[in-house]
Amino acid sequence: MMMTRKIALSLGVLSLGALSLGMVALIAGTTATPAFAQSMSWQQAKQQGLIGEQPDGYLGIVGNATPDLRKIVSDINIKRKAAYTQQAQANGATVEQFAFTTGCNLIARTDPGEMYQTPSGAWKKRGTGAPERDPRCA
Repeated sequence: MMMTRKIALSLGVLSLGALSLGMVALIAGTTATPAFAQSMSWQQAKQQGLIGEQPDGYLGIVGNATPDLRKIVSDINIKRKAAYTQQAQANGATVEQFAFTTGCNLIARTDPGEMYQTPSGAWKKRGTGAPERDPRCA
């Protein structure tokens, strides 16, 4: 609970275009100890290309949606929505605007080999170059 409070306090100073490390960790699903085991599953699934970042700021399942993948993605997306809601209110934006901006940033920060969804909706594996992002991304 203390970790959550620290993260929540650090989130209060964010602007729509910038993410602190605390926000990235929270959005990525790597929060306090109870989520640690799940965080490892999330990382493994992402490294294996089973899940990826979407332009809307949420994780998506790339291929076969197993119950385990659905749970991992759902749990992280619930945390992301809560963070987006809090930050949108603090920054005078809508949840959708804040989620979209964060989605732009998360796709930009994908590592080579990770999957992300292009603006057309197709899943693509990140290469060594910049990922294909929505033209509205700054």
